Amino acid sequence: MKKNKSRIIWYVIASGCLLLFLLIIISSVLNVGTKLREISNILEYVFYALVIIIFFFAIINPIIIILRSPSLAIATTLDPTDSRVVAIYKKVAKNIVKNNDLPEEQKILLTKYNSKNELLLNLQFVFEQSVKGELNKIILHDAKIVMISTAISQSARMDMISAFTVNLKMIKELVVKCGFRPSMKNLSKLTVNVFGTALIAEGLENLSLDDILPQNATNMLANVPFVKPLMESVIQGIANSLMTIRIGIITRKYLFADGAVVTKEEIRRQALKESMKMIPLVIAETITFFPKRVVRFFSKEKKDTNPSQA
Repeated sequence: MKKNKSRIIWYVIASGCLLLFLLIIISSVLNVGTKLREISNILEYVFYALVIIIFFFAIINPIIIILRSPSLAIATTLDPTDSRVVAIYKKVAKNIVKNNDLPEEQKILLTKYNSKNELLLNLQFVFEQSVKGELNKIILHDAKIVMISTAISQSARMDMISAFTVNLKMIKELVVKCGFRPSMKNLSKLTVNVFGTALIAEGLENLSLDDILPQNATNMLANVPFVKPLMESVIQGIANSLMTIRIGIITRKYLFADGAVVTKEEIRRQALKESMKMIPLVIAETITFFPKRVVRFFSKEKKDTNPSQA
């Protein structure tokens, strides 16, 4: 009874977060639409149509994909002899083979087996050997996107929206790679985490170096053109990226822990520990991202002005 009550509370909180985010989006869209109306009514309607399309593909579609995925947590609550348990495991195995570039021997493990228990052991083996590494790549990639987008953006509301959508996209990609989703209770917790991260991303736009560095250091940076605002944007990007990594790791932990006895304190501790290990990789890749693009641009220009001889 207590478990059911806790689950319902999380459902209500998650639903409230989604509703509040929707109201924030509607408010921002109407605000922009009102300004566009002063230019042209047609421009306003086109803007609304584009927002609806983007909202569907960025928010609604990922949620549908996540909810339609099977949950191993359901299998652990059913009678082991129930035929639905085997069906869930088979569907998960099929999804993993379809959505991952697995070695041939691992594909065989997930397609040829003698019992449900053997399939479950094979699933656990493939998770550890291949899927887990793919999940970490997704987390690092999306953390880099968040860092770049929030560092470049100078709008607090855009920071919030981009953080929410990228984190939701990341959870969807992790679920697709794994072949199954976390339990509904853990999905509700993730929803609250994502919404909280989005709100923090919005608040970080007002972050100043004066709040972090000693006064002498900020005064020195203030004398160098563009350095202080650039440093503030980079710090905001790093902070948002760190929170994205944390959500990705918590999602991965939920996916691997569903059906096992793992405390929320242990999940948080491990998520923080892994986040601190991953963030330097994200920062390094992001720092080299722009120089590489600049080099490619000038290399292309050079080729165009100096065509190769036949």
